[in-house]
Amino acid sequence: MASLIDLRKVSRSYERGGERLDVLSDLDLQMEEGAFYALMGPSGSGKTTLLNLLGGIDQPDSGEVIVGGEDLAAMSNKELAQWRADNVGFVFQGFNLLSVLTARENVELPLQLSPLSKKDRRRQAEQALDLVGLADRMDHKPRELSGGQEQRVAIARAIAVDPTIVLADEPTGDLDRASADQVLELLQRLNREMGKTILLVTHDPMAADHARQIVHLDKGKLGRIDENPQEAKATSGMAEAES
Repeated sequence: MASLIDLRKVSRSYERGGERLDVLSDLDLQMEEGAFYALMGPSGSGKTTLLNLLGGIDQPDSGEVIVGGEDLAAMSNKELAQWRADNVGFVFQGFNLLSVLTARENVELPLQLSPLSKKDRRRQAEQALDLVGLADRMDHKPRELSGGQEQRVAIARAIAVDPTIVLADEPTGDLDRASADQVLELLQRLNREMGKTILLVTHDPMAADHARQIVHLDKGKLGRIDENPQEAKATSGMAEAES
């Protein structure tokens, strides 16, 4: 697989209570296109900061954040906004759905930035909801859905724009085990069947087991990258079957 993400000597710090907090320090990290990564580490290790840098939400103090050949650290805010709209789907622990909108209308929101017609936006939103198994819930509002269903709507919203990368920050943190497993299996399908690059921040080892590689961060530095042998075997077996 080709390298999609290349971080070179990336550092990021914040001011808190008058003191400087170093979150990432000279981080070097490469990630392959079409892979499923879990980012793990103790609180304060830089997981969410790393996700925000890769999504163009934040920018480093120094270093290069290269995604798909583009140096995000060199982009203006306007350029980053367009790049995010074209390339990234976000899934958060809080579902961030608008309570007054239906599932379909929530999924359509990011498509408002596209040149699609109203008819095409509706069709694309319906396709995304069908993909996550909610074709029969598209006219329901969030209060009429379970937590697991709300998160699947959030995933449909993330993939409606056909992003290259899906960034998921603790997407199962508020879900029961059964609902969490459904969401994680859905992320696996997006990776295996649609070739999406998935980056999952999690504290849950059971969630991380759905990824092919586990990236361990510690105090803003790369600890190690573990291969998940079971997931690697499943992925390679699918590739052989396709060939």
